[in-house]
Amino acid sequence: MRLRSVGLSRTHTRMAVLRHMAADSRPITHAELALSLGDGFDRVSVYRALKDLTRVGMLTRADNGDHVWRFSLSLSERSHRLDHPHFVCVRCGAVTCLSKSSIRIARGAAPLALHARRVEVQLRGECDSCARPLPSRPSPSAPDQNSTEVSR
Repeated sequence: MRLRSVGLSRTHTRMAVLRHMAADSRPITHAELALSLGDGFDRVSVYRALKDLTRVGMLTRADNGDHVWRFSLSLSERSHRLDHPHFVCVRCGAVTCLSKSSIRIARGAAPLALHARRVEVQLRGECDSCARPLPSRPSPSAPDQNSTEVSR
């Protein structure tokens, strides 16, 4: 881990944060990380480490629409490229790579930055694990189980 090369000292907290991020591929919130690291780590120190590591580009942070930052190793730290779209689960924060051909942008509709590969395409929704099954509808011929029949 190259902390010194980006101007940061190798503190116990920063090293623990980076080790945890390397072991867990899913984005994680500050609260989840502080809980995972345990009692030996102050929540404020963990937050400062997250901010410092994000500032120097070792971590990335994303808001999945719920106003909670989720942190993960930056894609350069994982040797991961951004030349394909990603699906982000808005419930659990899981990130899934999609194939380049899964999204098509019409010619002339793309900004110049896309041609220079400086755009990240990200779809948001619920992943298969988090998606709630649709409620089943009773068939018209089936009796309504919530109703009671009254005989006269």
